[in-house]
Parts: sequence; C-alpha cells; structure tokens
Amino acid sequence: VASLVMYLFAEFDDAANLLAANPDATTISIDEPVEIPKNQHGRLQEPGREEDDELLGTNDSDKTELLAGQKKSAPFWTFEYYQTFFDVDTYQVLDRIKGSVFPVPGKNFVRLYIRSNPDLYGPFWICATLVFTIAVSGNLSNFFIHLGKPTYHYVPEFRKVSIAATTIYAYAWLVPLALWGFLMWRNSKVMNIVSYSFLEIVCVYGYSLFIYIPTAILWIIPQKVVRWVLVMFSLCLSGSVLVMTFWPAVRDDNRRIALATVGTVVLLHALLAVGCLAYFFDAPELDFPAPIIPAHNGTTVITKSQ
Repeated sequence: VASLVMYLFAEFDDAANLLAANPDATTISIDEPVEIPKNQHGRLQEPGREEDDELLGTNDSDKTELLAGQKKSAPFWTFEYYQTFFDVDTYQVLDRIKGSVFPVPGKNFVRLYIRSNPDLYGPFWICATLVFTIAVSGNLSNFFIHLGKPTYHYVPEFRKVSIAATTIYAYAWLVPLALWGFLMWRNSKVMNIVSYSFLEIVCVYGYSLFIYIPTAILWIIPQKVVRWVLVMFSLCLSGSVLVMTFWPAVRDDNRRIALATVGTVVLLHALLAVGCLAYFFDAPELDFPAPIIPAHNGTTVITKSQ
C-alpha cells in the first residue's frame, strides 16, 4: 500500500510540473466522458438539409429499422410474421389518419408516423371502406339524378363494388411496388438516394386515400361544380402528403429524373381521383326505353319520352 501511495504522489508531481511548464494545456479527467462530434459528413451540409436528413431517417432510424427487423424474425409463411403488420392500436391509426388529412409543411410522413411501426391494418380498412363508400355513393347519386323521371326504374349496380375494389386495391399495391422497385434501382446508381421499404410506401399510400372517403360521400350532391371543387381539394391534401414524403428521397438524383418521379406520383394519384369521379358519379345518362301502355282495344300504344 505504501508503495502504491508513493507511486501516485510521483505521478501527481509529474503532472503538476507539466502543468506549470504549460499553463494553457487542456486537462481531461478520466471521469468525464469524451464527446464525439456528430454529423461528420464528407461534404458540407447545405442549410436546411440536416433537418431533411433527420426526417428521412439517416441517423437514428437505422437503429429503428434494425430493431424492427429483429422484431419481425418469424418465417414469412407463418401467421406470426403477418401478425406484426397489424400490431397497432386505435390511437396510432387515428394519429396517422390525422397526419394524412392535415399534412404539415416540411414534415416527413414516414419519419413522423410510420417508421417506428409500419402497419397494414390502416391501409387495408381504409381501402375497403373507400370501395364500399364509392360504390354506394355512386348508386345513390345515380338514383337522385334520375329521381322523378317516369321512365326511370332504379336497379342497384352491384358490379360497381367489384370495379371499385379492383381499381383501388390495384392502385394501393401495384403503384407502391413500382415506386419501391424504382427507388431501389436508383439507390444502386446514386449513393444519396434514400429507399423506403415496401411496407412503408404501402402504408403512406393507404393512409393518403382516407381523405377520399368523406369526399365520396359528398359527391352524392348532384352538382358537378361542387364535385370538382371537392376532388381538387382532396387531391391537394393527399397529393401533398406524397410529395413531401418522396421528394426528399429523390432530390439528390438527376433533376429531371427527380421531377419526373414526383410528377408521375401526383399524376397517378390524380387519375385515380378523377377516374372514380367520372366513372361512378358523372357517367353519361342513358336513354331509357319508353313504357308500353296496353290499349283497351287489344292493341299496344308506345309513348314517346321527351
């Protein structure tokens, strides 16, 4: 013990002599943690890009994705693997719906709502609700437009349900699949391209369609001007969610390719909304056959409808 004490005093004297020789020297205590500089990038960060990089998940979200991958370790052919995609509560779904209806400028929808726990529960039921809403509202709109006409006989068009289901589910799955493949391809050519997972893209598209559910109900109003104002308003809200989500991911690519990608995303989204409105609600009126009224003398009289 005595020798240890002598050794410590000797070390202390050496340190005191060095500090006396150079008073401006920096001393570091072994108890103090050494701070490591953050965000050491090879190139200078432009103003505003650090926030976008954080929103895209280039820092902490890598750990989140790693944990998410560890959580979904069950084989894909088991029920437990797909059960994790529906592991969300009501508050999370409502929060994501609110984020898709009221987008915040400069905020990434994936980073704020999806990346921590992407789900298929919300997109599946939003699409299912939208299918029946469009089909039922389209039938009611057709009924109210021809209501009061003596030559009109209402017949429910159940085929509209299958047509709406095919259109909406194909859009909600095939377009994200194509976009995911494109981002993966560009990621192999441009280092700064951020590629979202397929589940995240499906989740964004699914929640972006929620605004069309109340819009389809309001499309029952038999006024074309009102309908087109509603579709433009809904398109601006849902389209802004897609633009603010995918533009930061492709902005470092070639300028023309980036603009073409975002433009294609918005164009396909607009075609879905306008196509549903034109087919289910603004279909051309059909000429119904005039009723046949039997005469008292055994002959039939065909009345001409105006």
